Amino acid sequence: SLRLAEALSGRARDTVSVLLQVNISGEEPKSGFSEAELHKAAEDVARLPMLEVKGLMTIAPLVSDPEEVRPIFRRLRELRDSLGLEHLSMGMSDDFEVAVGEGATMVRIGRAIFGERG
Repeated sequence: SLRLAEALSGRARDTVSVLLQVNISGEEPKSGFSEAELHKAAEDVARLPMLEVKGLMTIAPLVSDPEEVRPIFRRLRELRDSLGLEHLSMGMSDDFEVAVGEGATMVRIGRAIFGERG
């Protein structure tokens, strides 16, 4: 939220690189800016001192076939490109290959590397 970004900006001693979370899928329990809010939010956050917007991130829905999330990853890439940002954080252990294929520059693949917790 912009309120959280303002709080972070006010407390930071050095410039903080941030990714803006986008709720592409529109899932209720997930956080993030909607597509409709994103451009204004990116402008507002970019104006804050001590914060540097580096890219976008999303958390895709859990699906049985990773190909089902390709349109979500593709749309996030299009939004990133429209904002002229560098990074895309998308994809986890079950769908990171699709995410990388759609331009991810960061993936979260702990389970794929370390295995299940326990």
